[in-house]
Order: sequence, then C-alpha cells, then structure tokens
Amino acid sequence: MACAFCDRAEIRGREIQRTDLAWAFPTNIPIVPGHILICPIRCVKTFESLTGAEIKAIFDLLAVIKAALVREFGAEGFNCAWNEGAVAGQTVPHLHLHVVPRQKGDAGIYHYEPREFLYRPGTRQTSQELELQDVAAAIRRHI
Repeated sequence: MACAFCDRAEIRGREIQRTDLAWAFPTNIPIVPGHILICPIRCVKTFESLTGAEIKAIFDLLAVIKAALVREFGAEGFNCAWNEGAVAGQTVPHLHLHVVPRQKGDAGIYHYEPREFLYRPGTRQTSQELELQDVAAAIRRHI
C-alpha cells in the first residue's frame, strides 16, 4: 500500500529538513501558517515501533523546527501532538508529530481542550502547493 507521505513527490518539494532518521515538512491542511509535520524516515504507524535513535532524531528535529518557527512566525507557544490509531484520529499510517506554532490572536483555540483541538467542528482550507513550498523555504532560511 502506498504511503501518503513517502510516495508523494510534492511533499519532497516542501521538505524543510531531513536527517538520516527523521524529516519535516508543512502539512497541506494547516491549523495556522507554519503547521509542520515531523516523521521518521522509516514508515511506521506507532510511537512504540520507533527505535531509540529515531525518537531522539524526531525530538532533535523538533527543537530545530521550533526555533525556526519562533524566528519566522514569531511563535509564542506550540501545540505538539500525534494521533495513533483510527479511533484517535490517525488517518495516515506513517507516524507524524504535528508542530503547531501559536501566537496570541491567531485563528486557533486559546485554551487546551483536546477534543476541541483535535476534533473541532468545521473544516480547514487546503493550501496551494506553491504556498506550502514558500513556507518550507522561509523556515529553511532559519535552520
């Protein structure tokens, strides 16, 4: 079965950074501008499937991405989360960490209630591919 992340050429075009074990790119359905996904290179479905080295690589990349998001978007805080399993909202069977930069007054929620954050009513607009590539390029400048 094809992976929605591994097998899509357009995602490679918006890749921000790649290490031997992890990579980061903007999601095509962002909550706010700069909403980034960090994935292991190896296509695994759950956190428990990761090796210690993969976990370290993901969290090392998280620190790099957060610093870049502070510089590029003025992030004042972050929501970081992943979903595992269909009942938890996982729709792509390749584990991915959502990194959502937050600012006072942005379009997202201000208090944290997991059901509202993950399953709020309504839809988000799909971003144009060129816009996603621009976001990736802007963040790469800060790495």
